[in-house]
Amino acid sequence: MPRISGIDIPIDKQVRVSLTYIFGIGEALSLEILKKAGVNGEVRTKELSDEEVARISAVIEAGYPTEGHLKRTITQNINRLKEIGCYRGLRHRKSLPVRGQRTKTNARTRKGPRKVVATKKSIKAM
Repeated sequence: MPRISGIDIPIDKQVRVSLTYIFGIGEALSLEILKKAGVNGEVRTKELSDEEVARISAVIEAGYPTEGHLKRTITQNINRLKEIGCYRGLRHRKSLPVRGQRTKTNARTRKGPRKVVATKKSIKAM
């Protein structure tokens, strides 16, 4: 199992698909990396030679943030927004949608499960 950027990529898939298992690399970027490395994207990962794996790894390390470095950068950017107190930072702090989505309905992913509000009991029930 080839190891690129600290991730064991699947061996039974095509190389262009296998590279998308690395955080920060999607389909388009995968094709771009393979083109720069001079590797055919249609071959299976298990058919790659050690030299081809090394070329792919070198291209990724040289020009693209992936995995831990990318996650750390994203976290730092969010913390910077929170620190300066801008609108997006406040939305992150309150765990609300950041990009203008509605919150009256939907937004359950960010807000979490519904919080039940207790109702007053009627006088007849007492």
